[in-house]
Amino acid sequence: MRLAAALLVAGFVCPAAAESLQGTAAVLQGLDKVTARVRQFDVGIDQTVAFGTLAITVRTCRKSPPEEPPEQAAFLQIVDNRPQRPPEPVFSGWMFASSPGISALEHPVYDVWVIDCRLPGATPPAEPPSPRSPPARSGGTAPRSR
Repeated sequence: MRLAAALLVAGFVCPAAAESLQGTAAVLQGLDKVTARVRQFDVGIDQTVAFGTLAITVRTCRKSPPEEPPEQAAFLQIVDNRPQRPPEPVFSGWMFASSPGISALEHPVYDVWVIDCRLPGATPPAEPPSPRSPPARSGGTAPRSR
């Protein structure tokens, strides 16, 4: 299994083996196993985001070119900052969107995985519109049926 992961990393990450596109941010998804809450977040390169007690830092994010099979990978460093304990590094390595089991965070409370890499010039997805109430009718009369 480790050999397969090493070959996948070598083929995807090494510029000589394959040209991948450098992303400006990684799209990650996290699961709190206790509350069953899922959260998706964008994290810029060399930025850190908090998810529960975890501090997740994205060091790089790469995406395969459109003419190749789709793959997104990010190099993440994750530290667990539990109260009244010293910070504990719990993950440092590549995570792959298509194969999250190859290199996964092993944590009793949280799961984190890579969804995508944002490329330069790509805009993040818009927030979903807030639900609106239907417009008020004037005149106070009920609509006529046909």
